Amino acid sequence: MKLIDRLKSPIKPWQRKLIAGLWIAFGVMAAGMMVFFYMAYNGMVGYMPPVEELKNPHDRFASVIYSADGEELGRYFRNTGNRVYADFDEISQNVIDALISTEDSRFEDHSGIDVRALARVGVKTLLLGQRNAGGGSTITQQLAKQLYSPESHGLMSRVMQKPIEWMIAIKLERFYSKEEIIKMYLNQFDFLYNAVGIKSAAHVYFGKTPEELTVEEAATLVGMVKNPAYYNPVRRPERTMQRRNVVLDQMMRNGKLTAQQADSLKALPLKLDFHRVDHKNGLAPYFREELRRMLKAHRPVASDYPKWDRQRFYDDSLAWENDPLYGWIDKNPKPDGSKYDIYTDGLKIYTTIDSRMQKYAEDAVEEHLSKTLQPAFFKEKRGSKSAPYTTNRTEVSQQQIDRLIEHAMQQTDRYRVMQKNGASKAEIEKSFRTPHEMKVFSYQGNIDTIMTPLDSLMYNKHFLRTGFMAMEPKNGHVKAYVGGPDFEHFQYDMVATGRRQIGSTVKPFLYTYAMEEGFTPCDEFLNEQPVLYDENGRPWAPRNSGKSRIGEMVDLRWALTNSNNWISARLISQLSPASLVRTMHNFGITAHLDPVMSLCLGPADVSVKEMVTAYSAFANRGMRVDPMFVTAITDANGNVLAEFSPRHTEVISEEAYWRILSMLLNVVDSGTGNRIRRPPYNITAQTGGKTGTTNSNSDGWFMAFTPGLVAGTWVGGEERYIHFNSMAQGQGASMALPIYGLFMKKVYADPALPYSQDMRFEFPSGINFCEKDYYGDYVDADNDAEEASFEGVFD
Repeated sequence: MKLIDRLKSPIKPWQRKLIAGLWIAFGVMAAGMMVFFYMAYNGMVGYMPPVEELKNPHDRFASVIYSADGEELGRYFRNTGNRVYADFDEISQNVIDALISTEDSRFEDHSGIDVRALARVGVKTLLLGQRNAGGGSTITQQLAKQLYSPESHGLMSRVMQKPIEWMIAIKLERFYSKEEIIKMYLNQFDFLYNAVGIKSAAHVYFGKTPEELTVEEAATLVGMVKNPAYYNPVRRPERTMQRRNVVLDQMMRNGKLTAQQADSLKALPLKLDFHRVDHKNGLAPYFREELRRMLKAHRPVASDYPKWDRQRFYDDSLAWENDPLYGWIDKNPKPDGSKYDIYTDGLKIYTTIDSRMQKYAEDAVEEHLSKTLQPAFFKEKRGSKSAPYTTNRTEVSQQQIDRLIEHAMQQTDRYRVMQKNGASKAEIEKSFRTPHEMKVFSYQGNIDTIMTPLDSLMYNKHFLRTGFMAMEPKNGHVKAYVGGPDFEHFQYDMVATGRRQIGSTVKPFLYTYAMEEGFTPCDEFLNEQPVLYDENGRPWAPRNSGKSRIGEMVDLRWALTNSNNWISARLISQLSPASLVRTMHNFGITAHLDPVMSLCLGPADVSVKEMVTAYSAFANRGMRVDPMFVTAITDANGNVLAEFSPRHTEVISEEAYWRILSMLLNVVDSGTGNRIRRPPYNITAQTGGKTGTTNSNSDGWFMAFTPGLVAGTWVGGEERYIHFNSMAQGQGASMALPIYGLFMKKVYADPALPYSQDMRFEFPSGINFCEKDYYGDYVDADNDAEEASFEGVFD
């Protein structure tokens, strides 16, 4: 009764005031929250992206480099920007199901905010303190956070960000379908290890495309969404597998898997096919770096180049004027006038490189250097105090070697940092002679060791360097490009950047010049050492390594086949060094060339890329073709931004062409290039070419061409005083030719490639190379036995 009486008693005035005050406070709070959300929704509080930005978020995607056969070669990105666009239909349904089941089971039913989830968080997490009650953020809210929320610092900062993200989420739901929101979310998330977005993550962790991901693989990646560092499948596989199984359970609860399927999948081990993404890894790193340099190049300005590098200024100026790929970004602005960014604009760059041939080239380089050449070099230098430099003091003095070593020290980061920090020269030298723990390169993998930085520097100098490039002579498509033995440790590119003396590989240019001047392969010269005089009256008596047929009359075919220096000298004495310079420039060699008689023996410094360009004329009816790296560039959506075409230049007349071609084929069949006909290569394809070896075996070259491919190989030390002592190991036929032989053996063994050893050059019928003038008709090389064997052609 007393309780009933209390309930019937009138409410006291102070109680009415309290209740009214509470209602007023609640109303004010509600109105304030409505005003706050209204202001946040309209960008009056916090940051609300403009409608244009919400409709078209500025996505940052890495640019992808593709090979000619459709394989991904690599990507250009900054820091953690390795994100590649994946459309919704490119993403496995397994990923979609796992994401929705785990992160937002009512994703299809809400409009950006899940009120039930927020209520659950408010009651269970805030009031009851249950940490495992789950979060309240929808996938759309998480996307809003990824796109537009800066990193929060402290609880209050995050509390202020939350309602703004809610409003952004509501707007995103207005402008995008559920599929588009899922796609955007999966393209944005950072899965660690430079795997930003589902496409990169699928490649990095499983070596697959997103549409190929299995249920358990999808569950693994979606499990990382909660905390990728905590659920790191590489470093914490057991914890990650437990999280994967939680995702599988969520998929079962949401009807995406049966209990039996979930149990079977949870029993599977965590299997990764991990591919660390790094600019230094993957196929064709030297090529990718050169391509990046070309795309981002600016118009050359002379003052930006040091005086000692004027050749680079000249080369870059020519490239700017003649090569549409060089400086492409500066030359091709966006419609709004801004420049493309290869790191964030998601460009698709379609190159001419063939991934299979690139691998064959890299394997050939590694096989020859690691198994044959490098062990022999280490063996020869073992015990030498001046190693890896030559012991020939008439070639280089100890004082010169000391200066070279000091200069090498000055080029290191250690030296520059210590000098910048005020260290004295004595302190720097002491540091270079103090042992440290370090990793050093070997072909069997990096070695953990203790040595001084100076010893490490000299150890690295022992490794021989190389450059190899192969391209199709008809269209200039570069199919393989290897700029050195290992990009991580030796990044200097010996294909496009490095220049070395070309030795006897210059002789085909001299002989072509002679053929243009009316000489024939049958013209004879006396095979004795000549003593010639330049325009200043100074004598020049070139040496010759061969001793065959000394004192006899020999024809030009024999002389080129056997790379005879004396005949080359006699030939240039009857011609003009200045005209030889013009001839070589016509062939595409841009290097500075001194118009002296000794030029006929190859003292000029030329790059592998230039030499391959020049030799393309021998394989293509006298038409030189410039190397072509890229066929097309598109934007992230596949819209074509640029297409590239071959660039040809005629450099040899028809009459001279057939003469020089016949001579260069003979070099391989019967001369210094004949080693490719023998084991382990056994190449039977019709091949022309030329070996080259410079003084003291400093440089070894082999240039070769077939109707379908032209290739160039150089091998040598980091400096010209680092070389083999013996010609048996140091000549071009030993150092460079084997790389070509191994490469072509792999190419011809691959039936999927369009190259056959049956391909032939189509010589005119009835041609006689000994006649000063001739006329003939072309014949089908496949049906003409006389052409195939050259029987009677050279007589």
